[in-house]
Amino acid sequence: MRFIIVTGPPSAGKTTVMLHTVRHLLADGIRVAACKIDCLETSDDERYGTLDIPVAVGLSDYLCPDHYYAANLEEIYNWAAEQAAEVLILETAGLCHRCAPAVKGCLSICMIDNLSGIDTPQKVGPVLDTADIIVITKGDIVSQAEREVFHQRIEMINPVAKILAVNGLNGLGTLRLKKEILLSSPIKQIEGKELRSSMPAAICSYCTGETMIGSSYQMGNVKKVNFGRWAK
Repeated sequence: MRFIIVTGPPSAGKTTVMLHTVRHLLADGIRVAACKIDCLETSDDERYGTLDIPVAVGLSDYLCPDHYYAANLEEIYNWAAEQAAEVLILETAGLCHRCAPAVKGCLSICMIDNLSGIDTPQKVGPVLDTADIIVITKGDIVSQAEREVFHQRIEMINPVAKILAVNGLNGLGTLRLKKEILLSSPIKQIEGKELRSSMPAAICSYCTGETMIGSSYQMGNVKKVNFGRWAK
C-alpha cells in the first residue's frame, strides 16, 4: 500500500486538492482510503465520503494533533489494509509550524498557498523542509511575479522537493500529482518506520491541565524569551 501523508497550514486547500487527485486515482481503478486527523471538529470526512471511499477521522481534542497522529499511525495503516486500499491518503492538521509529520519511506506532500506571504516558507519548519512534494495553491489570485518569488523562497528552504502548482477550484495540476503518487514506493507496514524529524517537546504543567499564569505554576519543559537579543 502506498502511504501518502498530506500536510500544510490551515486553508491551504489540502482537502480540495486531494479530492481532485483521488478522483484521478479512482478513474484508474485504484482502491483508495482516506483518513483525516484534526483538532476539535472536521467535516472533511463528509467531503471524502462523496467519493464513496472508506474514510476515517481522528480528533486529537486536548492533545497536539501531530503527537496524536504519530501515536495512531500503526492503527491507521492497519485499518486501511483491512479496507484493501492500494493508496492511503492521510491528511493531518499540522497546526503547529514546528510539527514534523513526514515519515521515512512514505510520500510526504506539503501544501502551501500563494496568499500566505513570501516569508511563510521560512516559518513553516519541518512540514515543508522535509517534504518530497510541495504543492502551491491559489496561484490564480496573485501576479506572475509574486508566484515566481514565492516559488524561489520555497526552493531556498527545500531545494530537493518537487514543486507543483495546482488550482484547487478546477483541479488543474492534480493529474501530475496523481502520477507522482503512483511513482512512490508501496510499504508493507508502518511499524518500525522513522519520523524524518523529531516532534516538538511538549511536557510542561500546561500540558497536564494547569491554567494559572506565573512562573511558580510552571514545571517541566519550560522555555523563556531571551529579551537580550532585542535590547537596546
